[in-house]
Amino acid sequence: MKQQPAREQRLFDEDWHFYKGNISIPYAVKGGMTGGITDCGSHQEGEWLDIAFNDKGMEHQQLEWVSLGLPHDWCVEQQYVHDDLLGARDGSHGYLPGGTGFYRKTFEIPAEGLGRKWSIRFDGVSGVSTVWVNGHLIGEHRGGYIGFSYDLSDVLRYGAEGKNVILVKVDATEPEGWWYEGCGIYRHVWLEQTHLLHVGEYGTFITTPEVSREQAMVNVRTTLCNEGTQSETMELVTEIYDADGQAVGSAVDRVFAENYGEREQEQEIVVEQPKLWSTDTPYLYRAVSFVNLNGETVDRYETVFGIRIIRFDANEGFFLNGEPLLIKGTCNHQDFAGVGVALPDSLIEYKLKLLQEMGSNAYRSAHHPPTPALLAACDRIGMLVMDENRKLDSSPNGLSQLKRMLYRDRNHPSVIIWNLENEEVLEGTVMGARILKTLADTTRKIDPTRPVSAALNHGWNEGGYSEVVDIVGYNYGQRNNLDIRDHEQYPERVMIGSESASYTTTRGIYEDDPVRGYCSEYGTNVPSWGCSPERAWSDVAQNRFLTGVFLWTGFDYRGEPTPYRWPCINSHFGIMDTCGFPKDSYYYMQAVWTDEPMVHLFPHWTWNGAEGRVIEVRVFSNTETAELILNGRSLGEQQVNRTAHLSWDVGYEPGELIAVGKIGGKPVTRKVAVTAGQAAGIRLYPDRSRAVADGADTVPVRVAVVDGQGNIVPTADNEIRFEVEGAGILLGVGNGNPSSHEPDKATVRRAFNGWCLALVQASAEAGPVTVRAVSTGLASAEVVLQISKPSI
Repeated sequence: MKQQPAREQRLFDEDWHFYKGNISIPYAVKGGMTGGITDCGSHQEGEWLDIAFNDKGMEHQQLEWVSLGLPHDWCVEQQYVHDDLLGARDGSHGYLPGGTGFYRKTFEIPAEGLGRKWSIRFDGVSGVSTVWVNGHLIGEHRGGYIGFSYDLSDVLRYGAEGKNVILVKVDATEPEGWWYEGCGIYRHVWLEQTHLLHVGEYGTFITTPEVSREQAMVNVRTTLCNEGTQSETMELVTEIYDADGQAVGSAVDRVFAENYGEREQEQEIVVEQPKLWSTDTPYLYRAVSFVNLNGETVDRYETVFGIRIIRFDANEGFFLNGEPLLIKGTCNHQDFAGVGVALPDSLIEYKLKLLQEMGSNAYRSAHHPPTPALLAACDRIGMLVMDENRKLDSSPNGLSQLKRMLYRDRNHPSVIIWNLENEEVLEGTVMGARILKTLADTTRKIDPTRPVSAALNHGWNEGGYSEVVDIVGYNYGQRNNLDIRDHEQYPERVMIGSESASYTTTRGIYEDDPVRGYCSEYGTNVPSWGCSPERAWSDVAQNRFLTGVFLWTGFDYRGEPTPYRWPCINSHFGIMDTCGFPKDSYYYMQAVWTDEPMVHLFPHWTWNGAEGRVIEVRVFSNTETAELILNGRSLGEQQVNRTAHLSWDVGYEPGELIAVGKIGGKPVTRKVAVTAGQAAGIRLYPDRSRAVADGADTVPVRVAVVDGQGNIVPTADNEIRFEVEGAGILLGVGNGNPSSHEPDKATVRRAFNGWCLALVQASAEAGPVTVRAVSTGLASAEVVLQISKPSI
């Protein structure tokens, strides 16, 4: 018999089939009696078998199933609908309807798998999901933002018993939030097998209660599960490895585990000369838990963690490893152009990279728990995280989702705050305070090492609400200087700018346009509750007790169009658009959040027919002074205030406009804007030239429309057609236009203000993939990406 591994976790994303629509499946009054598409067994004669196979779709009608891989969001594949009777999903969800769909997958389990524990874990499924395996109704889960798992051991078929089928119904009709949420199995699925004696799900909790530069005390609490019929005495070995794979500490304990029971074992391991995790040096360790029985390793469980110290102070803000650090954060939903909410891991990392290049060091997952892949990436790159519970809910389901988030995420060094709710109507009420206290007490019991917070937009000082959390979040606290005044009245209160700005701008637009649904990048159309990024950051820079800020938002996102509704289908709040193309405010954040000398000017300098018109030119910079030069003539030099912009009124004339940043009177950086000619060609800018042949790795390719000299044409809207050949596919397209109703799953996309985006996904086979962009009247462009097998 083949030797089984101690533990095996298999990515279960491939070879699914999808059907959009509802299928009637009768309630199973006896185990295994559902049948039909919920099972892959044959339909035999007999009354009970007729009952078992009577659901529609197996024999009575032909269902059109589409083969696909996960993650998948079918909502983004639909057409936009301007209909006030659309139901629960209207403009706030991007004018894309919800609905119901089914996913089906057939798989085999080897005969030697019998007697082991088999579990399936879903990282995230929209709305309400129902799962059947081999005709058995396994369970229903309500809540699309936290994962869930089922034990399948009893209902699987092993070896010659036959094939297995899993069917997942996704009911994404009703919304959970007020933004675009997508529809489908939009995060990873995993199939895992273990010995009956094993480390529990999310069964380790690693803390570092004592840390110095010389040594760190690492506390490891391991939950051990015995699902067998006999009590056992086992050996638990925990070994810690550094980033180079060198062992740096270990502990060994004998543990007695009762049958059908679980227990927690605590171990302490000293790590000498620890390398501390920080935003600049995100050093990671790996703890490996071995469960040994009678000299044999029956389970091996890995936990990635970091050694670091966090502290929040009511006057001085946040400290990481004893050093003060201003939190430079953005709020973000999980969606992106071309894919909806079904982001491949590489696109999640791409978004984080763009934020980090802007100077951001913190990410708020608004308003729900993030996907596990995002937290793993934040650990690797050094991005702090405000991890967020979905809503103020102490019902059994609400507490279950909170607990699962805590157990799942508590070993991530990037997570520094548990945020328990956002802008709930019960803020500032005694009932709300009772619910919040239950959530806070539950969180502290599971993880006493991190503070809990709530993100309030009202009720800060009523009902005892703020007293039950460790950190009080101020959403738009700049209104009437409320946050600053509250610090004077409540000096012991730890505060954070949990949400700020809501600055509505459209990339490349410099005049409000209600008809097309565009907002000027000058910031002339800001909601009553919002403010400019300049105001939001200036308050933090001048008042350390505010700790930091999370700007709303890092990226535009589908749904919640503000201030205009239709034809807008996405928000204007982003510092970047839905494709990750930067707006002008991106460079303000870069000026105040980074120290590398930079200068940025706007607007663009292509205004055909506007000769002589006075145009306000703004400059962001982090240098000492900035000079503006038009066609070789100096228009003056100004002192830079990093928390504000510089401004010149300039009579338009075609040519070259240059902003020069100076330090000590010497030029150190410049930004050039030229008057572009007519669109003549296309340029392709892939984020990288290589990808991994895993069927998932995705490369964003930025597409620019240029004139004959290679200058970006900032007003171009040419339609671009994409051709992808070789070891890859075109996953999706986008352009960042908040009023575009073009499909994201297509081979064509119109440029918006000079740019559009193509997402190229690698196949599972190695080889080159050629990406070609063509457009009538423009010189085409081509780039070749290399798709390589992953290194072992």
